[in-house]
Amino acid sequence: MDAGPARVARRLIAGLLSASLIALFVLPVAVLFVYAGGGGLLGAARNAGFRVSIEFTLLSSAIAVAAGLATGVPLGYVLARYRFPGRTALESFVLLPVAVPHLVVGIGLLLLFEPTAPLGRLSRALGVPVFDSIAGVVLVMLYVGASYVVLTAELAFRSASSGAVDAARSLGASPTEAFLTVTLPQAARGIATGALLMWARGVSEVGGFLILAYYVTPSPPWSGPGTSTASVYIYNLYGIEGLPGTTSAAALLVLVALAIFVGVRLIDRSGLAGPRGGWLS
Repeated sequence: MDAGPARVARRLIAGLLSASLIALFVLPVAVLFVYAGGGGLLGAARNAGFRVSIEFTLLSSAIAVAAGLATGVPLGYVLARYRFPGRTALESFVLLPVAVPHLVVGIGLLLLFEPTAPLGRLSRALGVPVFDSIAGVVLVMLYVGASYVVLTAELAFRSASSGAVDAARSLGASPTEAFLTVTLPQAARGIATGALLMWARGVSEVGGFLILAYYVTPSPPWSGPGTSTASVYIYNLYGIEGLPGTTSAAALLVLVALAIFVGVRLIDRSGLAGPRGGWLS
């Protein structure tokens, strides 16, 4: 076989394999919208209970991502720039939440914060309830998603130009100033990608919530009525109404997530997110 047919065959195989994966991504979502229809989506949007669960989920996920950035970015920087004993073990623990079944995560957090445990007593003393509260939801989201922030931050800091930092230092910048004005802006796109992945992972979580925060009662900063995350709401709806009552709510949640992803991509491509065309390119 000469070079021309071989090249065509390689491209055809690659195209077929890629198309099969894209079909797997698209078809389950497409069938949700087909079954829901416009009327079903409108009905789900008018469902006050489901709207409250989406609002609660967006608030909880925003808090979790903020906490993930505050804790994960420094850890990613340490892993990227320093070598120390136990580093391999630490990296393994950072990856562990990606592999641990999330029902197991919920059980572990339940044991950790039970009323007789030290952390349980501390949380009660501080007036921060964990069970069936927004704090419990945020804890689960932080556990299952913060690894993505750490890993993307580590990769971003490794790829940041050390020459630019040296130049800033030679011009009189302190280590902190060099980090804030040179290293952090260079790593911002990777960190933003990790934050988006963490948000998506937290919104899609179910197992940990079923154990630790199945039904959330009002507690600061959530002042709304008792509710659950959108994923748990849909899980409960499936148990009560089966597919007919679940499809529209599931499709609406996908639509909300898709709108956020598209919005981020549009900001990214517009160049408003930062230099060199944005966060994610």
